[in-house]
Amino acid sequence: MKIFIDIGHPAHVHYFRNFINLMNKKGHQFYLSARNKEVIHHLLDYYNLSYYDRGKGSQSLFGKFFYIFIADLRLLTKAIKFKPDIFISFASPYAAQVSWILNKHHIVLDDTESATLNHRLYKYFSNVILNPLSFKKKLGNKQIYFDSFMELCYLHPNYFTPDKNILKELKLKEDERFILIRFVSWNANHDFGIKGLNDKNKDEVIRFLLNGGFKIFISSEDDLPEKYINYKLEILPEKLHHVLAFASLYIGEGATTASECVMLGVPAIYINPLRAGTTDEQNSRGLLFQISNGNDLISMINEVLNFEGFKNKFLEGRKKILLEKTDMTAFLVWFIEHYPESSSIMKSNPDYQYNFR
Repeated sequence: MKIFIDIGHPAHVHYFRNFINLMNKKGHQFYLSARNKEVIHHLLDYYNLSYYDRGKGSQSLFGKFFYIFIADLRLLTKAIKFKPDIFISFASPYAAQVSWILNKHHIVLDDTESATLNHRLYKYFSNVILNPLSFKKKLGNKQIYFDSFMELCYLHPNYFTPDKNILKELKLKEDERFILIRFVSWNANHDFGIKGLNDKNKDEVIRFLLNGGFKIFISSEDDLPEKYINYKLEILPEKLHHVLAFASLYIGEGATTASECVMLGVPAIYINPLRAGTTDEQNSRGLLFQISNGNDLISMINEVLNFEGFKNKFLEGRKKILLEKTDMTAFLVWFIEHYPESSSIMKSNPDYQYNFR
């Protein structure tokens, strides 16, 4: 089978890399197109995945609209030469539209209810929309629900083992507690008009943690101000999940990183006014704490860190997730290899997916 995958965000590399490796071993062929954004190309190079650079895109609304035509044309040209049997993506309108032009099926994964513009741009051109069971938005009869989290594509213990050597790289002792703080750029389509921490919030939380004797590291999509430079997390992007695995707490505006921490048994405070089914489920399990802005952040940090036996609580929560949820990579391998029959099976018997836990 020849499979075309479009990559638009660093997280998408992780979503699909284990799937690609397993499918390659079975003799399937891949063509990857990748946006030139943040560390996407670095990660693809690190995991030895060949790709086509489809450009940077744009930050403005008009630029994003114009880029649709540019990206569609670029992907169409490459797809005509590759002759794929099927397209797969995480919420890519470009893969959806090009697949429709070529009369090929497109399987789209998505866990972000607030990405309304993307939904409009891909759902009419896609054949199957795979959403988590906790996904709240109705996108029509193309939807099929999986009982898992996208982050288990790569953080499931079948694919990931934390490496303690990262502590030496960070110049930390094995028992030294540290907290990771992450700021995002707020320029995604679903972030329009939304903000998280303001400068005052950031100053307050950093001062509070330092006064409490905590070691802190800051990860940021934008350049950090000079006053925060000494706390910048200086690691290669492929090592981030090893850092997360040993953190005492995550505080940040990024939903993906917050959810990654939950998969690793690390408490996460997520600052964002937008709600999502996945983070709501994690919140209901007591493994993630979402607040809409930074006003209540200090009290939330105190509440989490002073929770009796909090470390065991989150590790036990992780174990429960692994027992209950589907191994997303194993599920996706089965779904694509047996498509379109797999689509019919999942619609008539959704519990079939639990064969892949």
